[in-house]
Amino acid sequence: MTLSRFACAVGFAALAMPALGAEINATASYVVTVGGINVANVNVDLTDDGSRYALDLKANVAGLGSLVASGTASVTASGSSTGSQLTSKQFDLQTKVKAETFTVDVSYAGHDVTAFRVDPPLVDNYNRVPIERKDLTNVGDMLSSFVIKGGTLDKSLCRRNLKIFTGVERFNIVMAFAAEDEATSARTGYQGPVILCNMDYQPVSGHFTTSEMTNYLADSDRILIWYAPLGETGYFIPYRVLLSTSVGDLSMVLTSMKP
Repeated sequence: MTLSRFACAVGFAALAMPALGAEINATASYVVTVGGINVANVNVDLTDDGSRYALDLKANVAGLGSLVASGTASVTASGSSTGSQLTSKQFDLQTKVKAETFTVDVSYAGHDVTAFRVDPPLVDNYNRVPIERKDLTNVGDMLSSFVIKGGTLDKSLCRRNLKIFTGVERFNIVMAFAAEDEATSARTGYQGPVILCNMDYQPVSGHFTTSEMTNYLADSDRILIWYAPLGETGYFIPYRVLLSTSVGDLSMVLTSMKP
């Protein structure tokens, strides 16, 4: 698993935390494990002034042999926060492994992609599914897509069909209610009721048909996300994300949160 692929996996669990009406400055921290071994720490700084949101995610990846490369990853996302939804305007990702840097920049207008750049460019060949113009409409970015604005802590949180463009790949995440659950561990950043949702990963374009990770995720029936309330703000954020992989579970868990 390359660091850029790992950053995309982490993106399943990343979050934004805007406030209802009042300005918010928040920080959340996560730990990422693969097969029970800590491989990364993730910190997210979040702001929302009631009309615009922004988030800044930084991950330090310790590495795990040939599975996850050591390095750093940073992701920023911003857009408008009005009414009952977030609308992406900008998404940027950068990973660094030794002397190699990989960057992605995506601009949106409304829910459509207006421009995107990948450096160094990916090599297109017959194994990569072409990205078509229709794939760039009615989409969101990889971070903002996972915040739930409004609603109640019940199965309705799982009734979502996310359409995501990362600058590299276009995919859908179809969510479905799994169970009501309780977060009880004192080692996590939240204790209380949570809602568990199943996630079905559906690649659309930009991926390589020979990618073992893409094919594994597409065939997986165990991609899970738990949602927790963000205090009394009316927002719900990921508490935990769990992906089954061929080398063990990849888990990302909230360890602390300061709304």
